[in-house]
Amino acid sequence: MSTTPPFRARAEVDLAALRANVRALRARAPRAALMAVVKSDAYGHGMLPCARAALEAGATWLGTATPHEALALRAAGIRGRVMCWLWTPGDPWREGIEADLDMSVSGLWALREVTAAAREAGRTARIQLKADTGLGRNGCQPADWPELVAAALAAEAEGTVKVTGLWSHFACADEPGHPSIAAQLDVFREVVEYAEKAGIEPEVRHMANSPATLTLPEAHFDLVRTGIAMYGVSPSPELGTPADFGLRPVMTLAASVALVKQVPAGHGVSYGHHYVTGGETILGLIPLGYADGIPRHASGRGPVLVGGEWHRVAGRVAMDQFVVDLGPDGGAVAEGAEALLFGPGERGEPTAEDWAQAADTIAYEIVTRIGTRVPRVYLNEDSDE
Repeated sequence: MSTTPPFRARAEVDLAALRANVRALRARAPRAALMAVVKSDAYGHGMLPCARAALEAGATWLGTATPHEALALRAAGIRGRVMCWLWTPGDPWREGIEADLDMSVSGLWALREVTAAAREAGRTARIQLKADTGLGRNGCQPADWPELVAAALAAEAEGTVKVTGLWSHFACADEPGHPSIAAQLDVFREVVEYAEKAGIEPEVRHMANSPATLTLPEAHFDLVRTGIAMYGVSPSPELGTPADFGLRPVMTLAASVALVKQVPAGHGVSYGHHYVTGGETILGLIPLGYADGIPRHASGRGPVLVGGEWHRVAGRVAMDQFVVDLGPDGGAVAEGAEALLFGPGERGEPTAEDWAQAADTIAYEIVTRIGTRVPRVYLNEDSDE
């Protein structure tokens, strides 16, 4: 990064690392197809470049949360199978049908809306029925499953829908040995068996998210859905580091030091003076703040590599900036020096997991929340195969 033009801040996204991660995840589930989940702008990495790179590496499905994300993929010319699962009443069902999306249905209201849109469009909608096997979020409760299956079969007979998949989602796959894992698998097998005996003929049955892809081969079924792991972030420190799974973090977040100055002992730093210098020292100003996605909860704790050494955020993270105390010998750092907030860790820099621990959150949130004010710079855009 030191050879690139000056910058305020940037998030480098290494697409070669992403492609390698997809190949590593495919190897973990060799008998299943792989869905690359690119929701929320590919967890902050950039939806379109990451979607293309994942497909180049062998993903055969793309997954989004909202229909608007899925339709943006189609508008960019991305073909192939795209599934989206977070629908609300009045969402663009007809546009989804016309864009050949696979659309998740968790209840009768959604089935009613998608069948009405299919009649209007004069086309058959591709839908996937989601069962709530214990997560307690989206999905149809087992008690209501027979009614949903019967209604879906009736819609198939009418020609308005084709059920292409049966699926669910884990609550605790990132906690190895949690009793809910086996319980949910049992329920999923039961609802799949019921639907298939009733006459549903799904193309794919799927339940595995990133942690289940990495650690639960019995949950792979026909398709695995890899989100955070595809971006080289471990879904849980308890499961292992990215390197333990043959993964490499894809994003590196850096900024240029905006100001270096000497201050006396007893000098307050940032709002509220929660940090006061213990002696004469050098302060460095980093031009990133919570408007850019730097968590305010990491005030006083967030790690940064500056001048070859780790430093912690001194005082509060502000909207656009924060300060690090470079120490009395910090004069070797000058304006324009590189501050590495997180990356793969190969240069001694912190990782997204380090920031997650500093902010009492998860690494998913750290990478996803990096805002649009931080430009994404894509490395290795050409496929390495």
